[in-house]
Amino acid sequence: MRLLVGLGNPGPGHAGDRHNIGFMAVDEIVRRHGFSAYRQRFQGLTAEGTIGGERILALKPETYMNRSGPAVQEAAQFYKIEPQDILVIYDEIDLAPGRIRVKQGGGSGGHNGIRSVDAHIGADFWRIRLGVGHPGHPDLVAPYVLRPFDQEERPMFRKLIEAVAEAFPLLVAGDPNGFMSKVNVLAPAPKPPKPEEETPPK
Repeated sequence: MRLLVGLGNPGPGHAGDRHNIGFMAVDEIVRRHGFSAYRQRFQGLTAEGTIGGERILALKPETYMNRSGPAVQEAAQFYKIEPQDILVIYDEIDLAPGRIRVKQGGGSGGHNGIRSVDAHIGADFWRIRLGVGHPGHPDLVAPYVLRPFDQEERPMFRKLIEAVAEAFPLLVAGDPNGFMSKVNVLAPAPKPPKPEEETPPK
C-alpha cells in the first residue's frame, strides 16, 4: 500500500489558496481514478483506491498545515507504510508557477508542513513540489500563499493539477522522471518573460 498525502489548510475559507494546491491535486487524483468517497480518519479526510494494481490511501490532514505530521504518522503507523512508500504533494514558492519537481528525501526548504512531516516520519518520503511562484520578499510569503490564485493564473494551475492526476500512474509505477516529463508535456509551464533590452545610447 502507498500513502498519498496532500498538504493544505481545512475549511472553505482556505479551499482556493495557493497553500492548498496539495489538497487540490489529491482531490483530482481521487476523482480521476475512482477512489472511494472521503471519510474522517487519522485526523484528516481519507479515500481509498487502486492505481496500476497498487492500493493507495489518499489523506488530507485537517490539523492545519503546520501540524500535518501527526496525521501522516498516524495513517502510516496504522497501515505499516514505510516512508519510501509515502508521497506528499505540496506548494513550492521557490519553483516558478506551473513547474513540478519530484524527489525522495531532502530538506523542508522552509515549508512548515514538510517540516512537520519530517519531524514525525523522517525525511525519506517522496516530495512532489508544485511551483506557485514567490512574491518577491520574505515578508510577503505568508499573505501570498494564503490567498487564492489570481484570475488569470487559474486555468494554468487547473491544467497542472489535471496533468498531475493523469500522469500519476507513472509515479506509482516507480518512474518519477517519466511522471515529470508527462506532466510537462500535458501542462507546459509558461516561459519566464525576457528581460527588457536596454536601448543603446546614441
